[in-house]
This record gives sequence, structure tokens and C-alpha cells, in this order.
Amino acid sequence: MSRLLSLPEVRWAALALAAFALAVPADLLGAPTPLVAVLYAACYLAGGWEPALEGLRALRERTLDVDLLMIVAALGAAAIGQYLDGALLIVIFASSGALEAVMTARTRAGITGLLDLAPETATRVGLGGEQQVRAADLAVGDEVVVRPGERVPADGTVVDGVTEIDTASLTGEPLPVRRRAGDEVHAGTVNGTGSIRVRVDKDPADTLVAGIAAQVRRAAETKSRRQLFVERVERRYSVLVVVGALALLAVPLAFGADLRETLLRAMTFMIVASPCAIVLATMPPLLAAIAVAGRRGVLLKDATVVETLAEVDAVALDKTGTVTRGRPEVRDVRPLAGTADALLALAAAAEAGSEHVLGRAVVAEARRRGLALAPATDFAAVPGSGVRAVVEGREVWVGRSATPAVDHTVVDVLVDGEPAGTLVLADELRPGARAAVAALAEAVGDAPALLTGDAAGPAEGVAARVGVSRVHAGLLPADKAAIVDGWRAEGRTVLAVGDGINDAPLLATADVGLAVAEGAGSLSAEAADGVLLRGPLGAPAPLVTLARRARRIARANLAFAAAVIVGLVVWDLAGTLPLAVGVAGHELSTVLVCLNGLRLLVRPGWPEAVEGGERHGAQERGHLVGAAP
Repeated sequence: MSRLLSLPEVRWAALALAAFALAVPADLLGAPTPLVAVLYAACYLAGGWEPALEGLRALRERTLDVDLLMIVAALGAAAIGQYLDGALLIVIFASSGALEAVMTARTRAGITGLLDLAPETATRVGLGGEQQVRAADLAVGDEVVVRPGERVPADGTVVDGVTEIDTASLTGEPLPVRRRAGDEVHAGTVNGTGSIRVRVDKDPADTLVAGIAAQVRRAAETKSRRQLFVERVERRYSVLVVVGALALLAVPLAFGADLRETLLRAMTFMIVASPCAIVLATMPPLLAAIAVAGRRGVLLKDATVVETLAEVDAVALDKTGTVTRGRPEVRDVRPLAGTADALLALAAAAEAGSEHVLGRAVVAEARRRGLALAPATDFAAVPGSGVRAVVEGREVWVGRSATPAVDHTVVDVLVDGEPAGTLVLADELRPGARAAVAALAEAVGDAPALLTGDAAGPAEGVAARVGVSRVHAGLLPADKAAIVDGWRAEGRTVLAVGDGINDAPLLATADVGLAVAEGAGSLSAEAADGVLLRGPLGAPAPLVTLARRARRIARANLAFAAAVIVGLVVWDLAGTLPLAVGVAGHELSTVLVCLNGLRLLVRPGWPEAVEGGERHGAQERGHLVGAAP
């Protein structure tokens, strides 16, 4: 109760209701007139001063506010002695405003609760041992200890320890994710069974959680195209309502109609014809969609992006870093003699001093398998060929093979000049890539196209593995933008997904551009309409579906609000609509459209695992593992 009374709208509505509850029995029981007048006046003032003030401010800016119409109607009722009817209008109007304020506050609190996940304190470690500090005071480079059950206080990298991190509150992923030294962790996620030491990589104000919160706040301050259109129409429509109410008052009076009955009919018309529900029909579902997407790792810039996503009928996907991981990985080890681990350990020992991307991938795979690497001497790198080193008294050569390959790289390993085996490396597909592309094609109604600067061979190989039939290879950044421009010229609404600075023109040209967070520079993120914090392939399909649900709800709200207005207006003009019934119908429809729009927060319909899970990733890796080089 105290939380509710903290809202000014609730306090004023409660005061108006209390005054009304005292005024009505006092009036009916014949209490002294001054006492009844004071009680009614208290009701009018408590429930009507704020909307009256807002209405007058809007009028000063030459805008007719619907709140002012309600107050004028209530004062008109009081002017002809209908104090009870006017007070009832004030009470219902104030109560409706209080209910909307409570609903908005709860929604805001729910979103804040979903997004404000980082703990208030952290355990920082240094030369002086452990120290409890405010999480907001952490700096880049600090190291913190996160024990089992604690929340990670900042975005960073694990430097020691192995654990499982529960990311469900942040990403929606249902299963804990294994994290060890070198892996990233994000603020607000929950540490599992192991104690870990984390190096802070980002200022607490720039964490993923803070970014989501800021994005949702910015989006909440924007208005959709439909909302702006509705508000433009509302300003003109409100003037027509006033003109209609004046006509309903003046014309019957000119023909000798009863003043009280005529004024009540005109005031009732003014109330029921007001477009409150129509004005509030659009934004709640769009904002709810933005909040749902933010919780699942998709930051959208504003409400117009949701509207455009609902109209998407063409998709352009970048290859490297979007469909693929963007870094080579060892996919197969083929020894001519001995074990695969022994061959890999030799190659990794030789590559330990290499800065080449393939060498780093070989060393990373050996470490992932927990292999011990013998020290290497006489290391030498031969540009364009490979590396040579002495490992345990044997000369080991690791270099790219002359064996032709389409979508992977073959590396030869020679020991003392004799072939020892080969390693197969590839820029691996993201987990669930094929299933995610199929889901995106189904959601949009057309298969995505692959736009890449890579050569035709590797591009077509990746496209075949994910089920994409349209491939545009060998493209410069401007070429990608030109292709999308051509689609838009044909009347299509294009969604583009890409990473890196080179994709900035593509993202800026598309109707909706989504940047992959892990590869996006500041330029590409700025050019995009949203950022994919996870699931660059799995997120777009449910995102489009969510946007279309939000659009359907907004349209249903508009239809319902219009139907209620038409029904009440016809009732008032053709019959006798009681003022109390008109007020109740008008305010109830306003509340219902808000509640209907916000139901996306409760049942968003977003799949729990948007990327298809590791099972799909393992299936797709099987297309490469064991393939002939």
C-alpha cells in the first residue's frame, strides 16, 4: 500500500474518492449545504486540478488536450446543479489515471528488475588481499573474486578458475554455460559451483546490462510512426469533438429543448468521443516488444524499428563473423602414425611462438584438450609458408598444405622432414546456423541471401552448409549496400545482419540493420538500428515474429478503441446514455488497451534457445569433420 501511495496520481485519486464517499451520503441525508459544497469542492479539486493544469498548458501551446475536455464536462455538470454526476466523472477519471500510473510504474519496475541485474558490491583482490567495494567503483583492469551463488559484478574475462555461469536472467539461455580462463563473463549473470577470478574489461557504466537499460530508456522516449500519426489526428479530432459538443448544446436549445438534458447529452458526447484509448493503443505493445528483445540480448534503438521489423520481407546476411564465428578452429587431426593428440601436441609446441591466426588456433585447440606442450627452440617463421622449430630434439615443420580445399584449410605437419599428418582448420559455422537460417526464412517468407567479400568458393561452401541458395561473393562494402538498395527500389523491406566496420554501409542502407556485438565497431553499431548481443543468427527470426505480434496487438487495440467510441457515441446520439456509463466505458477501454499491449511482457513467445543449441552445432560440424581435405 505504501508503494502505491508513493505515486501522486494514486494519492490525489484516493483523496477525491474519500471526499466523494463523504459528500454523497451527506447530500442524500440532508446535511448542511455548506458542508456538502465543501466536500464536493474537495472532490473536484483533488481529482481535477492536475489534468486541468495540464490541459491549460496544452491549450497555451494551441493544442486541445482530452484531459481538459473531461474537466470541462464535469464543471458543466456542476453548473446546472448536477454536482453528483460531475463528481462521479472526476472520481472515475482520477481513478482511471491512478490505475494507469500504477500499471506504468509496475511495468517500469518489471523492466528495471529484469535489466538492473548487477550486484551492488564486489570483492576486489590486490596486493592488500580482498576488499569489499561498490561495483560502480570498479575500474578496468581490476580483478574480482566471484564465489558460488554470487552475481558477476562487471563485464570481464575469467583469469583463473572453472565454473558454470547461469545467464538465464540476461540472455534467456536455460542451461548454465561453462566458463574457464580466457572466457568472457557479463555483469548480472550468476556464478555456479566454482570460484573464479575475473579481470574487469569494461567500466561498470558500459556493461552489457547498463547498455540494455540505457537502450530501453531511450526507446521508451521515442514514438512510433503510427503513434505520431495518431497524435496528429488526435489534435484535429479533439477540435471536432468540441465543435460537435457545442452543436449538440446549441442546436437543441435553439429549438427550445431542456437545458439540463441537453447539457448532459453534450457533455456525455464530449467524454465518450474523446480518443484517449486510441492515443494509448500503439505504444504499449511496441515498448513491451523492445523490453522483451532487450532481455534476450537484442538492443533496438527505438519503437520505429519494431514497426519496420514487422514489415521485413528480405534478409541479407554477412558471412564472416555472422554466419560463421569469424575465427579459424581445428576441426580434425589426422596422424599418419601414432595418436591425434600426439600430433597436435607437436604442432602446437612448434606454433607456440607464432602470431599467425592459424598458429593461434592450433595452440588453442591443444590447450582446450589439456595437452602438455614441450618447450620449443630454434623457432623460425617463414612468411607465407609456415613455422619451423625443434621440439624434443626433432625438427617440426607446420605449414599450409598445397592440397586444394573449398571451405577449409589443410595444414601439413612434418617431423624431421617426413610427413607426420595433417590438421584441418575452418572458420566454423555458429551453433545451430542451418536451423536458424531456416527459421528466419519461415518468419520472413523468403530465404536470406549471403553477401560477402570472400571468394566464391568458400562463400558457396558455407552457403550450402546453412541452406542458403543465393550468394553474392567478392563484394566490397559499397557493393553490399548497392545490392540492398536495389532490393529496396523494388519495394522490399530489407533486414541486414553484419559485423565489423566494413558492414557499416550495409547496415545503414537496409531498412533495419542489426550489428553483431562481438565484432561490431563503434561505426557499425552507430549505423545499425540494433545490436545483437548474442545469437546473431538465432535472434532475428523470433525478433521478426515478436515485432509482428506487437503490430497485430496495436492494430487490435486501435480497432477495439474505435469500436467502443463509435458504440458509445451512437448510444448517446440515438438514445439516452447515462453519464456514469459513458465515463465507465470510456475509461475502461483505455485501461484495457494498455493491458492488452503489455501482455507481451508476460507471454512474449520467444524460444528459450534461439540458436538451436549445441546439438545443432555438433551436427553441422559433422559436415566438415572427417571430410576429405
